[in-house]
Amino acid sequence: MAFAGGDKGSLRNQINVTPLVDVVLVLLIIFMVVTPMLQRGKDVTLPTARQIKEGGKRGDPMIVSVTRDKTLWFENTQVDEAGLQREIADHLRTTPDRPILLKGDARLTAGDVREVMKSARAAGAKGIALGVEELKAHK
Repeated sequence: MAFAGGDKGSLRNQINVTPLVDVVLVLLIIFMVVTPMLQRGKDVTLPTARQIKEGGKRGDPMIVSVTRDKTLWFENTQVDEAGLQREIADHLRTTPDRPILLKGDARLTAGDVREVMKSARAAGAKGIALGVEELKAHK
């Protein structure tokens, strides 16, 4: 059988991967931009624990972070102790059962974390969950 305008070799089916590569690169860029926004609060090195208790599904927690240099952060806003109490009290007025997650750097002392917990209690917090990373057992 003869084809007009060319030989048999020029009619092979070939997949054009250029659009596929373009789509993959766009998705990669989107994930690179969005991923840092998924982490709430300030980036701290959390202490490790062998056993952790999963928090209840009571809702989206307020994130309070304490960095290594003892700087207080409410979500992504730097606050002082009085500002932390105001922020927590304001949020608890609108949603009284909203949980609080305290992310304290592993290099802080228990006294440093305790002071932040006292401030949260003074603002009306009923309970505070401590953020930790689970220590994975090597098998």
